[in-house]
Amino acid sequence: MKLLVTGGAGFIGSAVVRLAIAQGHEVVNLDALTYAACLDNVASVADNAGYAFEEADIRDAAALKRVFDTHQPDAVMHLAAESHVDRSIDGPGSFIDTNVTGTYTLLEAARAYWDGRGRPEAFRFHHISTDEVFGTLGETGMFTEETPYAPNSPYSASKAASDHLVRAWHETYGLPVVLSNCSNNYGPFHFPEKLIPVVILNALAGKDIPVYGAGLNVRDWLFVEDHATALLTVVTKGEVGRSYNIGGNAEARNIDLVHMICTLLDDLRPAAKPYAEQIRYVTDRPGHDLRYAIDATRIRDELGWTPTVTLAEGLAFTIQWYLDNEAWWTALQNREGVGKRLGVA
Repeated sequence: MKLLVTGGAGFIGSAVVRLAIAQGHEVVNLDALTYAACLDNVASVADNAGYAFEEADIRDAAALKRVFDTHQPDAVMHLAAESHVDRSIDGPGSFIDTNVTGTYTLLEAARAYWDGRGRPEAFRFHHISTDEVFGTLGETGMFTEETPYAPNSPYSASKAASDHLVRAWHETYGLPVVLSNCSNNYGPFHFPEKLIPVVILNALAGKDIPVYGAGLNVRDWLFVEDHATALLTVVTKGEVGRSYNIGGNAEARNIDLVHMICTLLDDLRPAAKPYAEQIRYVTDRPGHDLRYAIDATRIRDELGWTPTVTLAEGLAFTIQWYLDNEAWWTALQNREGVGKRLGVA
């Protein structure tokens, strides 16, 4: 299968690209190379005969038409998005522009391409989204595919809007789509503005380790390579028009997660004092959702996917990867906004 992967130089997208090539698929990686993208993420497959890279923006209709006409993909895996909640608080416009207008432009390009080829039944448009569209949970309960949308940040609202567009293009135009909503990802190549890399890199640098509020917010953590496996399962086996929740079965409070990382670092890279002494509580983010939890029963029962990496295993692997790949993350630390506290407006 030839896959057009948008955002394939990003964190999750690059994991999909690497795995797809390993599984024998052809991949066209379309990425605008914005601040969070890094072609080093896909360097291991860049010379593969089945890999092609296109620097293009999903908001550029002419560029998308050229890419579709040139490469003629069998499926689109749409991961390109602005995704950092704190940045969406400070500058929501770019999230609306990329996540909503960009998704619309991509849908129209895909529809024109699909129509032009006689509407092949095997074509798929896989839209990859987040559990944040469902809002927040209390101490109990889990998100299912039927949970009503209730986004609370500009980021999650923009992703909710893109989800609705994809569903509408299926219902109105018949575009063969599948959708998925995932929990918090972590793992190698995670851009150093998100919680887990921030904790690792601040700890190593001897800086304060910031924890929002009281650190009681709960997330379900999903190892990125498990997620990539799930996404390729959905695009190849998922039922048209259906959505699939993807989670790691690994809930943890932020403060507990931070302590886990500090303890692992104490063993892997001992310092003069325990890293946990660097933890500092900081002002919480506006509209910070209390808890996310994914019920992944559907993808397990219908498609046979379950996560294989525990949180303890995944964190140990991730920390070791950051210790072994200092050149990768050092090069990214000078990018705009990295290392600064955002989202306090």
